[in-house]
Amino acid sequence: MTRASLRHAGRAAGVIALAFGALLATAQPSPADDVPTDGSDVEAARTIDNIIPTSHYDTPCRKGILCQTDNAQLTYYMDSGGSNALESDDKATVRSVLSHEYGSTDFSVSYDSTPSWSGDSETDIYYSEGTVSGSDNGYTYCENAAPGMYKCDQQYVKIEPGHWSSGLVCHETGHAVGFVHGEDASPVVGMQDSRLGCMKKNVGSEGLGDNNRRNINSVY
Repeated sequence: MTRASLRHAGRAAGVIALAFGALLATAQPSPADDVPTDGSDVEAARTIDNIIPTSHYDTPCRKGILCQTDNAQLTYYMDSGGSNALESDDKATVRSVLSHEYGSTDFSVSYDSTPSWSGDSETDIYYSEGTVSGSDNGYTYCENAAPGMYKCDQQYVKIEPGHWSSGLVCHETGHAVGFVHGEDASPVVGMQDSRLGCMKKNVGSEGLGDNNRRNINSVY
């Protein structure tokens, strides 16, 4: 082979090597391929810690405040007599929210037709209808604290007549299992941040959403 032929052969081999290298570069994914380039995408993927305790809400449980419920066996009762009774359509809303929203998490949800008001295994959530002080249409608080710093054995939920929407029932039930508003979350987020789902301060028809489900499944 002449020198000219060797030069041509060397040049051809170089072209082949470059082409092969380019093929490898195309075939191998970049480490950054799975990282969102839009800052809002990164923010949307981040879990907000909005279930007690957070770095902004770590008050030990006692009567009258927000606490976690005491275990993953979530039982509830709806008032059925007297001035605090729920109407049939309100009961249907509660059943639907507990079944479809909270029943799709690690909670095992069941209705307690013979509720317990004392002892070590009280019915977890008691729903009643009535007037709520202030500008809110719903209110939730711990009635009986349980062993454990942040746990409550029985939570009371009260919602005003005409306001038993799926969003508000989801919201107040969220408080009954330990969810706080965005101002007490970690990191702190806006009270209407979409990632809060039905735990927005002013809730519409939102359900739990992915962030709240992740928190429930992590804690319970």
